[in-house]
Amino acid sequence: MKTLIQYSPLIFMLVVVYLVILVPERKRKKEYREMLDNLKVNDEIMTKGGIIGKVINMQGRFVTIQTGPDKVRIKIDKTGVLNLLAAIEEYNSKDDKKEEKSTDNQ
Repeated sequence: MKTLIQYSPLIFMLVVVYLVILVPERKRKKEYREMLDNLKVNDEIMTKGGIIGKVINMQGRFVTIQTGPDKVRIKIDKTGVLNLLAAIEEYNSKDDKKEEKSTDNQ
């Protein structure tokens, strides 16, 4: 019983770490996998390197994007996709609406 009391702070900290760090990380990974699985032709994406382009072809785990005014084509691994631009624009529009509401209230 005495050893259980001694280890209770450690057990508590492990539970907190699990709830604060690991659970949200699993959720983010799941959302990222779903985004990659739902990726389709004509989606606008941003790569992890910051390149923005439109998906023009998908072959297995590779994605070909077209970018720039010269319509340069780049073939990348699917895991190189950071996110969809539509999702970023939706997030930004929500932030803009929140800012408008806060300025209206003042």
